[in-house]
This record gives sequence, structure tokens and C-alpha cells, in this order.
Amino acid sequence: MSTGDQTVSQSVQIEITDDLEALVEVLPPTIVEALHKIGRGEDLLEIVLDLGRRPEARYVDGEVTLTSKEVDRDELDHVVQRIGHFGDDNRAGIERTLHRISAIRNREREVVGLTCRVGRAVYGTIDIIRDIVESGRSVLLLGRPGVGKTTMLREVARVLADKKRVVIVDTSNEIGGDGDIPHPAIGRARRMQVPTPVLQHAVMIEAVENHMPETIVIDEIGNDLEAAAARTIAERGVQLVGTAHGNTLDNILMNPTLADLVGGIQTVTLSDEEARRRGTQKSVLERKAPPTFQVVVEIQERDRVAVHHDVAEAVDALLRGRPIPPEIRYRDASGRLHIERAEMPRAAGRPGAAARPAMREALPRPEREAPPRERAREYAEAPEGRPLVTHPPAAVAPGRPLRIFPYGLNQGRLRQAAKALEVPVTIADDLGSADVVFTLRSYYRKRPQLISDAERRGLPVYVLRSNTVGQIQAYLADIFGLQVQEDPYQSAMKETEEAIARILSGAATSVELNPQSAYVRRQQHELARQANLTSRSAGKEPHRRVRIFLNDR
Repeated sequence: MSTGDQTVSQSVQIEITDDLEALVEVLPPTIVEALHKIGRGEDLLEIVLDLGRRPEARYVDGEVTLTSKEVDRDELDHVVQRIGHFGDDNRAGIERTLHRISAIRNREREVVGLTCRVGRAVYGTIDIIRDIVESGRSVLLLGRPGVGKTTMLREVARVLADKKRVVIVDTSNEIGGDGDIPHPAIGRARRMQVPTPVLQHAVMIEAVENHMPETIVIDEIGNDLEAAAARTIAERGVQLVGTAHGNTLDNILMNPTLADLVGGIQTVTLSDEEARRRGTQKSVLERKAPPTFQVVVEIQERDRVAVHHDVAEAVDALLRGRPIPPEIRYRDASGRLHIERAEMPRAAGRPGAAARPAMREALPRPEREAPPRERAREYAEAPEGRPLVTHPPAAVAPGRPLRIFPYGLNQGRLRQAAKALEVPVTIADDLGSADVVFTLRSYYRKRPQLISDAERRGLPVYVLRSNTVGQIQAYLADIFGLQVQEDPYQSAMKETEEAIARILSGAATSVELNPQSAYVRRQQHELARQANLTSRSAGKEPHRRVRIFLNDR
């Protein structure tokens, strides 16, 4: 593969083997007959048998009811008697195949449902990341269930085993198949079975200590013991290739159990001088340790992946609120591989900066690492009276209410504001049904997964400074094109931000604000503290006011 912004490789031949007849043979005769009538074996994903319900076959494009007769206990027993032994994870298989049969049990531990998944060995899928796994770096594969993580993992083991000593820790026999003799799809790799899922971490360590592998392949790292075992293996210089539950690097980072795989997170308290130098709060999140996996591959579709080549750098950027775009690799319809390298984000404040989604106006106060002069410029350039909103701005469809998803916002106040303005607004239960997202600045700064998902979908995200009816009214008025009287609280916060901007720009060494209530003064002190400035209250009620200083004096 070449190294341009977009590269194309030679086409890749994909070969699939599934041993489908071995799975069909264990099914009841009526279901076998129905499957043969339908055909389409190459598109079959699962066969679902639930006691007292009609059997279903799940294909890549939907589900099909196989017979009108409900599944009875004899038919479930027919399958159970013809497959391998169920383990503690309620999974079984068929010897020397990759098929997986998972059981649902009742309180008496009797089988009342079966999911028979077709296991396929797909040769050629590894070419999309072959250069990465052959580099010797540890690789973590992520993706939703059914997207092909285990299939790719199996192919990685086969390819690497031609050049290295590879050991597979196969907890559910999904990689090497059921039985003592592994499936040919893993090539020359050796396979260690796990007696029970809770012992996976112990078998991982045993593999390193007893069998001298150069590469260990692990499916489904799911708890802190397994994460700790993975770190121990990596520290011994053994390459790790594994999968974990999560769709993206963000998911793993926010998962307390698995965060250690990518370095973990810790809260660090900075000195006043360091906080001022970084232009951030005194308490910040930082990466705790070197990542166990140097590369993370997010499998978005079967032929499309996103690659984070430097996990340490990617995690640091996420914690600073400036995520680095991953490299995108995909295979087109003709089988040719493409690589698209996203432009690296530049520092905040420079032309062409791409660290955050485009804003209708500048942030009143940057998130992290902006120098004081630059922060002052962003304060000064913020248009007065305009809400902060990511592109695109919300559009109101005629004859239909605006569907708002409130994240961290009081729904009662949102309804009260909409009623006062007499505008059609409904509360959305999820992002999929929302036209716009309302959230508070304190939540937006933390970049939660839901907000990131909303921005990826292109939903407008309105960032409110406060959870007040007046503030919500101002934002609704902006969307619906109405004129409302400015919220007194909003006016006080704007005055505070303008004073901070003047001090940071050097235009003044201190600014005295207008008298406010005790609650508003507390918020003004907080804004000054976040800007690393000194503030004091002076005067007597009702004329008590806040004064902000550049330095303590």
C-alpha cells in the first residue's frame, strides 16, 4: 500500500467456506426441509428456535419464518443431542466446524431457546489491515456484534502463523471451532481452549509462560482481570491481537473496565502556574499509562475500517477535546482496497483549524490549551446575543413541531419556555427522532459520547450557558426567528465574559461588574476562576457587586 492521501491497492480475492450442511444436519427435519426450499444458504446468518414460537431464519436482508408450527421441546432436544457440550457461557458447537449454538435456559436450567449461528471462514479479509498486524504492534479490534471481529481475528491468526509462533486463547471455541482438533481456518496457529470463561485471564498468562508464543490472539476481552493479563503479556514483549466490546475508541476509553487497554484515565490536579499556562481548569483528565494496544481498528462495516495508528496520541487528543480523525480503509465493489488519511487537526485559533465541529460563532471560552491572548480574542469575537450552536443550525419544518432532545437540561423548564413563546416543541426520547439537541456548556465541555454521536449525525447541538427558562427561551426564539427580552442572568454572564476578555487582552487590569444577586455573583466568581483570574465581592446589598482582577492584589 502506498502512502498518499488516498491510495488504491490491487484487488483482493475473497474466499468463503461455511460447512453449512454440518449445521443443517443437526436441525429437525421440518426445518431442514424449509431451509432447502428457501435456498440462499450463502446469505444465512442464524436459525432461531424458541420454545412455543415459530422457527425463524435470519438472512443478511431480513428474517423469514420457516414453518407455521411452533417449536416444541422435542425439537430443541433433537438439536442439543447432536451438538457438543454447552459450557458455562451456554455456548456449544459442532466438532471441526465454526458454527456456534447458544442456549437460552429457564430457571431450572432447561434449554428453552437456541440460536444457531452459521460460522464462516473468510479468507482474504485480513488484507485491509495486513500491513498493521504484520508490523508486530499489538492490535485491538472493535465493532458491533456480527460485524466480523472474530472472522477477521481468525484470519489474522492464520496469516501470522506462517511466519511466527501464534497461540490462540479460544474461550468459546469460536476462533478454532468445536472439538479437540481445530478448524483448518486457523492455519498453523496453536489453540488453547479455556475450561470456563472466568479462567480466560489465567489461560492467557499460561500461554505466555508455557508455550513461548510471539503472538497471542484473544477474542472478547471483557473484564478487568483479562485487561490486566493483556497488559502483563504486552510488557513481556509478546504481540497481542484481540477484540473487545465497543464500537469506537471513545467507548473503550469511557468503559472503566476496559480503559486500561488504551492507557486508562486519571484525574490530575495542576498547579496554578501550569493551569494558567495550559489555559485550562486545575483538574484535568490525563492518560494514566502506556496503552496495552498500540493500534485500534474500528470495524465499521465488513469492508470498511477506521484505524488509529497511535493509540497514545489518539487518547491524549480525546482527553484534550481535540480528537484526531482516524485513517479510513475500505474495499470497493471490485475488491480494490482504498486508504483515506484524514487531515490532522491544527492548533486552535489557526486558519483551517479542524479540532472541533464548525461553530456558528467562536466559543466564549476555549476548552483547553489556548493561550490567554487567544482566549481573549475568542471572547471578543463572539457576537452578542447569539447562541452557541454547531452546524447546521436548526431548521423548523412547517406544520410540524420541533423535536428537541434535552441532554442535562430540565424538561419542565423547556416545556415552560416553549409554552411562554407559543412555539410547537416536543421532547424527543432519543437522537434518532430528534431535530436538535439542547445541552449545557458544562456537559458539552466533557464531550460525552451522546454529544459526539449527535455531531456525527449532523444534528445541531445548542449549548446553553445556564439551565434557566430565560436562556431556553432565547435559544428557542433564535430557532423560530422571534424577538424576546434578554434574560437578566444571560446579560450578567455576558457582562462577566466581556470583562474577562478585556483583562486577558490587556485592555484593563481590573473590571467592576454591575450589582447582582448572591446566586449570580457565585456564577460570576466561577467564570473568573475558570479563566484563572482573581475576583472579590464588594459593597452591601442590594448594591453588592463583583470585581475581577488580573492578579491577586
